[in-house]
Amino acid sequence: MLRAQAHQLARWLVELDRYPKRVILAVNDFILLNIALWLALSFRYGQLFVPLDWPMFLVLAAAPFIGVATFFQMQVYRMVTRFMGTRGITLMAAAVGLSALYWGLLVYFSGIYSVPRTVVLLYPVLATALIWLSRQAAASLLKRAGVEIPTRVPERDRTVLIYGAGSTGVQLLEALEATGGYRPIAFVDPRKTLARQYVSGLRVVAPERVGNLIERFEVDEVLLAMPKAQRRERQAALRQLEQFKVRVRTLPAIEDVAAGRVTVSDLRPVDADDLLGRDPVPPNAALLARNIQDKSVMVTGAGGSIGSELVRQIIRNGPKHLVLLERSENHLYEIDLEVETLLGPAAAGTATRPTVVSVLGSILDGPLMRAIIEQNGIQTIFHAAAFKHVPLVEHNPVAGLRNNTFGTAALAEAAIAGQVERFVLISTDKAVRPTSIMGASKRLAEMILQAHAAESRGRTVFTMVRFGNVLNSSGSVVQRFRRQIEAGGPVTVTHPGMVRYFMSIPEAAGLVIQAGAMAAGGDVFVLDMGQPVKIDDLARSMIRLMGQEVRDEAHPDGDIAIQYVGTRDGEKLYEELLIGENVVPTEHPRIMRSQEPFLQGADLKAVLADLDAAMGEGSKAAIQAALARGVENYCPARRDLDGGEPREAA
Repeated sequence: MLRAQAHQLARWLVELDRYPKRVILAVNDFILLNIALWLALSFRYGQLFVPLDWPMFLVLAAAPFIGVATFFQMQVYRMVTRFMGTRGITLMAAAVGLSALYWGLLVYFSGIYSVPRTVVLLYPVLATALIWLSRQAAASLLKRAGVEIPTRVPERDRTVLIYGAGSTGVQLLEALEATGGYRPIAFVDPRKTLARQYVSGLRVVAPERVGNLIERFEVDEVLLAMPKAQRRERQAALRQLEQFKVRVRTLPAIEDVAAGRVTVSDLRPVDADDLLGRDPVPPNAALLARNIQDKSVMVTGAGGSIGSELVRQIIRNGPKHLVLLERSENHLYEIDLEVETLLGPAAAGTATRPTVVSVLGSILDGPLMRAIIEQNGIQTIFHAAAFKHVPLVEHNPVAGLRNNTFGTAALAEAAIAGQVERFVLISTDKAVRPTSIMGASKRLAEMILQAHAAESRGRTVFTMVRFGNVLNSSGSVVQRFRRQIEAGGPVTVTHPGMVRYFMSIPEAAGLVIQAGAMAAGGDVFVLDMGQPVKIDDLARSMIRLMGQEVRDEAHPDGDIAIQYVGTRDGEKLYEELLIGENVVPTEHPRIMRSQEPFLQGADLKAVLADLDAAMGEGSKAAIQAALARGVENYCPARRDLDGGEPREAA
């Protein structure tokens, strides 16, 4: 019976609105502050205390009122009682101490000196203990009653701001109202013509007032309702919101709300693409279609991050045949299913539907490569298959070199034998003055294609496209940071000075296709990656925009710590895109052409034979020595760049 009543009481308390809950807490604290003061006086006098006169009674009665008012001032009642933790207890103790100081000053200026000084010191200690015990008792009541205590504040009745008062913002407001569980309080928009106006019944405020609104209305989230085409405005809004401890979410494509293609459930946290992306440059449709439309195309590594995006864009440009080559069964299965979805059942049996062949195999299998090219009449190859994770290749050099370098050589020979028209290698900025085996393996792959182009064997045009990191690729730093923040930290950054270039996967794949179409043979195309980004700054921005605060020396009570763990094997602090300075523009503003030195004919074969022998020995030192002889400026990186042991942000 008692357990059932306790369960009902607990359920009633949990389902109360926030304001009645605060009233209950304030009444509870008022009573406990009175008890703490009475106990302090009784302990001091050694007997049950009774006020001597009315002035003394009034001064004593002021203490709990001052205490509750201070609690409101320091926002103690904004904390969820069940999730106070160390930070909450510290804040509560500070509020009690400050209220005791206020009360002590009142006693002093009132002229009533019959209140002992020891009481002013003992009172906050007893008050803190009693209030903390009351909070623990409340949590215990909920647990014993079998009430499930959620790990986060429920999303219903969330107070939100909508950033952007255009048509997309209005559509988002309508979606929120239809869904329920949200309380929009205002639009935020930088356009001065909308300031202090009302849109769909909701007031529009200037961005300068965001901080006041967040604090005044206890805003849970800011929902970004700005089209992705307005990339600069979106970035400016995100930079402004970083300074507030509030969660920011956006839609994958807010424009789709107007067409009813997405719902409020599609709202997602802001990611690095929103932070780092650039204003898009419309693709050149002629370049995209030149080596794809009505042609037989093969993509190696078709299930990877870049490979799968290449497949998506190739499908949209009308190939006649499409071969998906992948060594991972699961990745091949997933991209095969996606291609079927993209093509749709309506296209089945039509003349415009391409023939799609999914091949489970490795580029190292020369006979298989030649058979695929011959049987499918391959005209264009996009070679994205590679082992790309620097530390893994550093620890598995034979496998990395076998796949990245010798696999490229085998595929190039098969392309020449099959009279493939165009061979496009997806390369990396890590191939420039490499410090890792992975980077060196890709530079050797580039030189193999450069040598073939110089020899002019057959009709195959060999080219390569070099760029830096892509956002949200498998194993990317962005995904790792997001998982670490959601888990409560710490966020691990290799080095405070680490800098990288970033580009979105769709932009990179589109530029690869367009660059390949401009190739004359032996070209090294370099993509304009924009400004480099400090990884430390990226981590801090992601923490803040997910509604958390960075824990460091300036903010010891922050939510998420940043820990510097040191550069990994093979990594360097700065990446480069060019070996030389012989760079010329192309017909695309984001693509440059570079003519770079390479080893030809017999010299390259000697290097590859030397490297193959070192790989046969299985000695990493021998492999690195062979690479140093064959790859210009190859210099293995060392882990001592960061100065030693892992440490937290200072």
